[in-house]
Amino acid sequence: MRNKLHLAELQLAIMQVLWDRGEATVAEVQADLAESRPLAYTTVGTMLTKMEQNGQVAHRTLGRVNVYRPAVKREKVRRSMLSDLAARLFGGDVTELVSHLLDAGEVSPAELARLKRLIRDKEQELRDAE
Repeated sequence: MRNKLHLAELQLAIMQVLWDRGEATVAEVQADLAESRPLAYTTVGTMLTKMEQNGQVAHRTLGRVNVYRPAVKREKVRRSMLSDLAARLFGGDVTELVSHLLDAGEVSPAELARLKRLIRDKEQELRDAE
């Protein structure tokens, strides 16, 4: 895999389960995914094996069952995938990306206040670095 932090849709769904649970068996992952995407037990098991080979998950054995856990942090994957998306769709232009996100959906006053706070914090961080 070119970059193990860029996950395909099914890989990301599996990782969401593992991040939320901390760890899970194949059966638990399958059950958590069942409502949104019913998959065979073997499909989930095969995907977890491939993800382990790619360094995305790790496992421990409990009796005869493998218990999987994330080997990469959610924030690191988010950052990597978003950076890639911003580069491909917006030429790396953060202003365009944020502008598009603001125009594309409803933003609550609380979300706008948080965004303003994040911008102020980033401005302060940049001033402190000078």
